[in-house]
Formats: sequence, C-alpha cells, structure tokens
Amino acid sequence: MRHRIAVVGSGPGGLAFARVLHRHGHHVTVLERDSSAAARPPGGTLDLQEGLGQLALAKAGLLAAFHELSRPEGQALRILDTDGTVLRDWQPRPGERANPEIDRGQLRDLLLGPLDVQWGRCVTQVVPGTGDGTLVRFADGRQETFDLVVGADGARSRVRPAVSPVTPHYTGVTYVETSLDDVDTRHPGIARLVGDGSVAVFGVNRALVGQRNSGGHVKAYAQFRAPLDRYPASGPAADPADAEAVRSGLLTLFDGWAAPVLDLLRHGTAFTSRPLHALPVSHTWAHVPGVTLLGDAAHLMPPLGAGANLAMLEGAELAEAVAALGDGDLDETVRAFEERMWARAGRWARITTAGLERLVGPDPEDAIALFDELQPS
Repeated sequence: MRHRIAVVGSGPGGLAFARVLHRHGHHVTVLERDSSAAARPPGGTLDLQEGLGQLALAKAGLLAAFHELSRPEGQALRILDTDGTVLRDWQPRPGERANPEIDRGQLRDLLLGPLDVQWGRCVTQVVPGTGDGTLVRFADGRQETFDLVVGADGARSRVRPAVSPVTPHYTGVTYVETSLDDVDTRHPGIARLVGDGSVAVFGVNRALVGQRNSGGHVKAYAQFRAPLDRYPASGPAADPADAEAVRSGLLTLFDGWAAPVLDLLRHGTAFTSRPLHALPVSHTWAHVPGVTLLGDAAHLMPPLGAGANLAMLEGAELAEAVAALGDGDLDETVRAFEERMWARAGRWARITTAGLERLVGPDPEDAIALFDELQPS
C-alpha cells in the first residue's frame, strides 16, 4: 500500500526522511515555504557524527558522496585565553572521520537529489482527523490532504500546534553571527587564528567562536547572556540593521580581549542576531494519528552539535519504518517511532542544556573542562 506522505520543511531532517523513502521507492511530497533552494543563505557548517548524521546518510545511500564533500580537517579546535594565549590545540588524527564538517548548503544539495520539492508552499495550518486524512492549509488559500504529515519545519513549526501547545522559551543566551570572506587572502591573520577548524575563547558569561567553512569563508559567533533581543551596545540597544552600531556594541562587550580575536568582529561584513530558544527537555505529546514531528520541531535544544544530527537520523529511521510497513498499521509505526525519538532526544536535550550553561557561564575554566571531557582518549 502506498500512503500519501508529506514532509513540511526542507532542512536536513526533512530531506533525510524524504531521501530514504525515495531510495525505497516511495514518493514523498516536500513542502517548503522558501521560493527556491537559493532563496536565502543556507547557514554555516555542520559536524556530522558517525552514529547520528553519518548513519542517516548511510541509510540514504549517500555516505560515500558525503565523504567526498566533507572536511575531516574541520574537526580541529583551538581554545584561547582572552589574552590570546593558546590553552588547547586539538588536531584530528590521520583518517579521523568521527565528526567531519560539511557546509549546510553542500549537505542540502546532496540530500535534494531527485526529490519532489514544492517550493514556495507556505503551510499555515495542519488539521488531523478530517475524515480523508490530515489536512494541510497553505498561505495561498489552497489545501491538500495526506495520510501522514511530518513536521520537520524547525523552531517555529507550523505543524507542532497540531500535536502540542508547547512553544519554545528563550534560554537567556544570544548569538550574534557575522561572516568573513576570502580570509586566506584578505585576512591572513584570521585564517591563521581559526586554522582548519574552529577557534573558541571563553569569558564570564560570554564567548567568541570562529569557524571555518569551505571556500575561505569564516563565520564568527559572539555569544553572551542578555535579555531577549537586546544587543550589547553602549547606551540604548543597537538597531540590528545598523551593522556599525552592533559592531561597536560587541567590541564594547568584549573589550580587553586580544586584538587578533576581536578582528573576527572588526572585519565581519554583517551581523545577525540569533537568540537561542529551546523546548522543554522532556517535550512529548499525546500521539495524534496522521501527523508527527522530528528535529527542532519536536525537540528544539541548544546548538551544541546534536540538532541536525538527531533530525537526520530520526528522518531516516522513520522513513525506514514506513518503507518496511507493507500492509501494516501506519499509525502504530509512527507511534513507535515517537517513543524511540522522545527517549533519545530527551537524553541529548539534557546534555546540551547543561553544556550551554557551562559554555556561556560564569566560569570560563568550566567551559574548557567540558571540551576536555569530550576529547577522545
């Protein structure tokens, strides 16, 4: 039996779900509000873990292609003191592929492949139990019905209200992201600072991280505790559209840190505020036939390397379960998937919530100790 299946959202989790089902000969409709894959910047780089994101790619038959695109050298991490002293300098071992990096755009293109993505389809509401299945309403007034709708549409999920009234809460931490291009030529000092992977500096309730992407591109993240949607500008909060005011405020916040570190902010080309929100650590819901969630829509947590990995594996596992269903009960298959997802996501939510408290907290040494604990013996 072939079910009518839609996934809302073309992020890593939604595409992994669709791509694995496609591999097993099942059609999936991918509903994406963006007008095209190039409608907005895809974001920074991701480290895909062997037992999570890489496992999902293996289930999709894409692991070899991933290895061709990924950057194992991106696993390198250097930690500095605020005065520029190198405190830690971890380099991946030869052949190390536990957590290689890949740009989000490259991963998206890899997963898209032959999928049926309906671009510019903005979902406004999902209504289960309509008699003919689950009803999906769109911003243009149209509507369609499916046997299963999978919400993989992130933090502000339009599918989540169909199963849960819970909304994300602000964690107290904001990231401000900026970008630098062609660093090897234009900013060789920054290129040396970041190296092949990432550089991180921790202070009291603040941190500054630089992360290399492919093509000489570096993304930098100023991280700090602050009231929601407040920029650390001197005087009144800066207009987020005023790049120089935001830059000035950030330089004030990190005043006294080593000049090479502050160059990440001085030479950034634009600034984007990313207040970190999260769902409750043990977010679950009463099962609703015909609709489910995965990834950030289901268990939004601090971005400490787990979110995309979990979403991809969940998508792949749900797809495999549906593909193996035959004439079985779709509803029971989805219910069983949710139980497994909740247990695993709850463990990771506790880990990442505690990790954020340490990484952007009152004791910089505790942040460094967290990385020490994570390094392979």
